[in-house]
Amino acid sequence: LKVVYILTFMLLTVPVLAQKKSTLTLKWEIAHELPADSGHLVSLGIAGPVTGTHNDMLLIGGGANFPEAMPWDGGLKKYYTTVYAYSLSTRKLKLFSKTFNLPHSIAYAASCSTREGLLYAGGENEYGISNLVWLMEWDDKAKEIHFSELPSLPEPVSNAAITLTGNTVYLAGGENSRQTTAQFLSLNLSNIKAGWIKLADIPHPVSHTVLTAVTGTTGNRIYLSGGRKKNNNGISDLFSEVFAYDIAANTWDQKKSLPYPLSAGTGLFHNSNSFLLFGGDKGTVFHQAETLIAAINTEKDTMKKNGMIREKINLQSSHPGFSREVLRYDLNNDTWMAAGTIPYETPVTTTAVETSKGIIIPSGEIRAGVRSPKILKLLIRRKTK
Repeated sequence: LKVVYILTFMLLTVPVLAQKKSTLTLKWEIAHELPADSGHLVSLGIAGPVTGTHNDMLLIGGGANFPEAMPWDGGLKKYYTTVYAYSLSTRKLKLFSKTFNLPHSIAYAASCSTREGLLYAGGENEYGISNLVWLMEWDDKAKEIHFSELPSLPEPVSNAAITLTGNTVYLAGGENSRQTTAQFLSLNLSNIKAGWIKLADIPHPVSHTVLTAVTGTTGNRIYLSGGRKKNNNGISDLFSEVFAYDIAANTWDQKKSLPYPLSAGTGLFHNSNSFLLFGGDKGTVFHQAETLIAAINTEKDTMKKNGMIREKINLQSSHPGFSREVLRYDLNNDTWMAAGTIPYETPVTTTAVETSKGIIIPSGEIRAGVRSPKILKLLIRRKTK
């Protein structure tokens, strides 16, 4: 497997007695690829897969792609139920010989790993947006996957974000059939009967955001970074704002913004002082496409409309891909800095997962309408002088 090392940045830490320099090195590789579907020589990859770990297994399921043609050529999105299981107990990721199936096809659900299993909430499929919440458990003795239905969300939502701290999951934002929401909910897995609890709303409605639970010197907090919001005029707002939720106080505070608007990326807690964001969509092509679509929908002149349709197709079919930057947020100093780059086409609409083998980022969308079958792995090494 191809392995790429990237020497990233010099991080200054300030202990009580002395200053020390700490160097991070990012080691990237392609850990595996999704297997090909029936009728294809190679996997097309999937966007919005349900992803997480349980009992030392990496589970990747559901998702959506365009198997026949790109959407601008009339291709229809297909949603999946297939679940692939990869062993994390071997030296390299090893695909389990049997595939499994989700209770329903689903993509763009919010998913996170818990002690009890892989939890996923909401999402969408060919029938619309879902409010269902499931727990996927790997039975290591029987080598099977078991599903348990958990309390449903108050309303259907897709492209929400989710994270875990302690034994409580937190879900933020997302899109329903009418609008982007500002909801913020929690579910205590030690008290399932209580269901989802409504907490203080996010400062603005948002979807495609990164939600990260961190444990720092000021206690447990939930950080929400970037994202976007659909508007009635067809042109979305893209956000660079970052907010921190104080669990004890049930309040939100604004923090240092991202260097640029960013949505649909992935991220996770790195250590007691920082969390990382991987890639994402800066929105330049996204906004151009939305602007053209809005103009097409109101244009009465057939020749002008056809010209704009061709322009939109050219724009989407020549999509350059998404940001390859890795950003690091320093909790103590409320600052963002570049932490390196991703040496492969960067997937969005997927989930970064902390595993015993390193950080895994599976499949996802790499350009408009195009998915990647690659399962990326990142190892982070720190050296202090």
